[in-house]
Amino acid sequence: MTMLSTKSFNRLTKGVAVVAALASTVGLAACGSSRAATAGGKDSARFLYATGDETWNATVKAIVDAYNKLPNKVGTVVAEPIPSGSDYATAMKTMDATGNWPAIVDMRDTVTYIEAGKLAPIPQEVTSLVDDDAYSAYKDGNVYLTPSTANNGELGFGIVYNKQYFKDNNLSVPTTWDEFIKLMQTIKAKGQTPLATAAGEVWPSGQLWKPIASETFAKHSAKDGGFWADVKDGKAQVADLKDDLTKLKDIIDNYTLKGWQSTLDAQTTTLLVNNQAVMATTSSGLGRLRDINKVKPDFDAGYFLIPDSEGNFNVLKNSVGDSSQGLAISKQAKDNGKQYDIAVDFLKYYYSVDGANVIEKSGTMSPQIKDSSKVTRNTEIPGSTDYYALLDSPKLKWYVNETPWKTFSTFNTFFRQSRIAMQDNQSSIDDTIAKVQAEFDKDIKG
Repeated sequence: MTMLSTKSFNRLTKGVAVVAALASTVGLAACGSSRAATAGGKDSARFLYATGDETWNATVKAIVDAYNKLPNKVGTVVAEPIPSGSDYATAMKTMDATGNWPAIVDMRDTVTYIEAGKLAPIPQEVTSLVDDDAYSAYKDGNVYLTPSTANNGELGFGIVYNKQYFKDNNLSVPTTWDEFIKLMQTIKAKGQTPLATAAGEVWPSGQLWKPIASETFAKHSAKDGGFWADVKDGKAQVADLKDDLTKLKDIIDNYTLKGWQSTLDAQTTTLLVNNQAVMATTSSGLGRLRDINKVKPDFDAGYFLIPDSEGNFNVLKNSVGDSSQGLAISKQAKDNGKQYDIAVDFLKYYYSVDGANVIEKSGTMSPQIKDSSKVTRNTEIPGSTDYYALLDSPKLKWYVNETPWKTFSTFNTFFRQSRIAMQDNQSSIDDTIAKVQAEFDKDIKG
């Protein structure tokens, strides 16, 4: 496994700590403030979290329920979801404007709220439980964000597939990009749809794009911070992604199930278990395997990463930007006192071996804690051993792609929407590249 240098990893995790605090903030507003303000009384603390992934929803419920059953808990934690499909940024701004912050926040995208003094430092009694490489301090020396799950970056961006179909048709998991294309050609020739993917929500559009573009991104990883940093510095340009955009368009045009534009991410599970496609994209990794098992317990699911041209699995170590996430404590809770005490107590349980076991059993990989060797991995989910094996694969190559600019989220949303329009024949590849470069120059360079 190729690991990041200490210097690169420290730069990366600092970005994550900053950005992640922002992200969860955004969704808070969407939860209606009246229910949040009264839930549980003075001895309770609200935990606002982003929804959309059924496994994460189940994980939050499991860990909150487990904490609330502890005989010596400091108080009660009330889980409050941000409604699926809500605009996170708008929700965050609304919550902040109403002064209705929860005590614990499932964060993404952060600098603004740290600098505005809306988040409280996470105390050493919590951070001491977490692996030193899994979090980092902000520039003021405080830690504002700790990981909600394993910091395995985008290892979850892969392919879930029907193992029984592979067995019945003597098919093998691809070990190179060419083999992946040949696999889809073979499945299509047998009269079956090779791949289901989704774009009914904007964010799942990256499930196919990111593995394809990762080979290009990985070439820019290292000292300057990655591909987008090189574009900003004039060492790269959006046009360098043309071959990757062409590959993306080819797969969409020739191998994916029709209707992907309106397909929601969670629907790909149904498409797979109902044999409408042999494979499906995911960004949930272990979580998607759990979803499949929940829907159809006897379904023989497998999991693999899309290899690059040389057979390597290029995986972003920790995404810095709008997809970063972690747990934070609000300044409002700190000022309250009791809510802060509950938040700290809850996080201490979250990062304990008992808490990690609850998280693992629910189908989510637990955060890296110092006692990780004592955590029981959930291997009962079909395909989970495929996922765990990737963590030790010699073909796994971690790379860095820092995006620390406050305006990157706006640009990235534009880039996603532009890719979807291109995939849907509303724009040519060249026109898409030109528009995206112009947007980058405006949002990042400008």
